[in-house]
Amino acid sequence: MNKNDKVVFIAKPKILIVDDYAENLFTLTRLLKELDVDVYQATSGEDALGLTLENDFCVAILDVQMPKMDGYELAELLRGNESTSKLPIIFLSAMYSDEYHHRKGYDAGAVDFLSKPYIPDILLSKVRVFIRLYEQRLQLESWGHWLEFLVAERTDELSQSYDATLSGWAMALELRERETAGHSHRVVKLTLSMANEIGISPEQQIHIHRGALLHDIGKMGIADSILLKPASLTSDEWDEMRQHPIYAYELLRQIKFLEPALNIPYSHHEKWDGTGYPRGLSGEQIPLEARIFALADVWDALTSDRPYRKSLTREEVVQYIRENSGSHFDPSLAERFIKMMERRSGDV
Repeated sequence: MNKNDKVVFIAKPKILIVDDYAENLFTLTRLLKELDVDVYQATSGEDALGLTLENDFCVAILDVQMPKMDGYELAELLRGNESTSKLPIIFLSAMYSDEYHHRKGYDAGAVDFLSKPYIPDILLSKVRVFIRLYEQRLQLESWGHWLEFLVAERTDELSQSYDATLSGWAMALELRERETAGHSHRVVKLTLSMANEIGISPEQQIHIHRGALLHDIGKMGIADSILLKPASLTSDEWDEMRQHPIYAYELLRQIKFLEPALNIPYSHHEKWDGTGYPRGLSGEQIPLEARIFALADVWDALTSDRPYRKSLTREEVVQYIRENSGSHFDPSLAERFIKMMERRSGDV
């Protein structure tokens, strides 16, 4: 493959909508056509299952209340099938809009739950995110297939190509969010230093390196109006911002060579006491590499200037970590991290 070769041809994205009312299907199809996608319709769960086995959909939009098989049952069947387990699902419902049914939908495997009548612009905005993630997934898969093709002859070059590709993704995100320029590479260095400190194997450190580099890749699914907003975010905007680990998970879990690197992008905002997001994990439920990364991430953020504040001193950051040990941070890791940083003195 040379520089003139096309890396991948991305076909028009396909979206599945499932509703037992023809009028609802017509209205939603007409709306989604604005996105230049192919829309497939199903009026029952049985028909929907058949379509998902024959097509690669970027997202499925399911009505909840349907005869014979409701949306929850359909979602659980999709999650239980290997070929459809990674399909993002958005629920729409006119009848069920309370917290119980929303949680039931998420438990069944949904990534979002909207009440009818929905606001068209909001629905389109959410669908655009999954179209973007789908296209990025195809691009990454193409790169992965190309790189794997070279593995027999050029193992070292393959590894370097993987990491150069990922570095390019991280750089693209930093160019978009300029005040964090250099952040990804600094936290990679700190995270790997801590991983080495506690004896994590070199093989596992490869995946930690990739996960740390791509920790904020899910922000590619966040609108510029939120990500780059100079003022404080509203409650709704914060809710959307907190979706970025989920967007990262939806993107990276479908890329074979990045599956082992998922823990940091998906779980780096979890907290030791269970108050983090997106899943509210606590203690050792949080993957070890994500607990390590949380310390490196906060250290770099607090020791770097931001438009809205000056950096803290090393002593102030040490105090902050100690004060939040046992709430935000794994207490045993926090103390070891502090000792490591004290030995490094001015090296960071």
